[in-house]
Amino acid sequence: MTIDQLSSNKQLVEDFIQDLFTKGDLDAVDRYLDPAFVNHDPPFPGIPDGPDGMRKAAAMMRLAMPDWHSDVERLVAEDDIVVEVFTARGTHQGELMGVPGTGRTISLRGINVFRVRGDRITERWGRLDQLGLLQQLGLTSPGSP
Repeated sequence: MTIDQLSSNKQLVEDFIQDLFTKGDLDAVDRYLDPAFVNHDPPFPGIPDGPDGMRKAAAMMRLAMPDWHSDVERLVAEDDIVVEVFTARGTHQGELMGVPGTGRTISLRGINVFRVRGDRITERWGRLDQLGLLQQLGLTSPGSP
């Protein structure tokens, strides 16, 4: 794989993240994800593992936090894989995971691994700081099992 292709893959992933999560453009799913996209680690319970699951996850976050944005801290590419390290933030204004808006800034850190084929993202594996999110929402306290 050429350096140009690796750069192109990184740009594709960054554009997808910014369009979907920061700008709230739900149509980004159709532009960037392969129709057979597989999300090996859906971010929230009840979210499907295909393209529509990514759309639903983004819509859920934007409804709860209209100013939700993702700051990409690092992108690393090798072959057809792009790894993204990020921190996303927003002001909790609407219901999220059963918790009404608090007005507080919510922060979510995570790592995503994307597979890119051609000009589409075909797979995602991810680890989000779900415990940190639950703590910020008051659904669990620090030190809880």
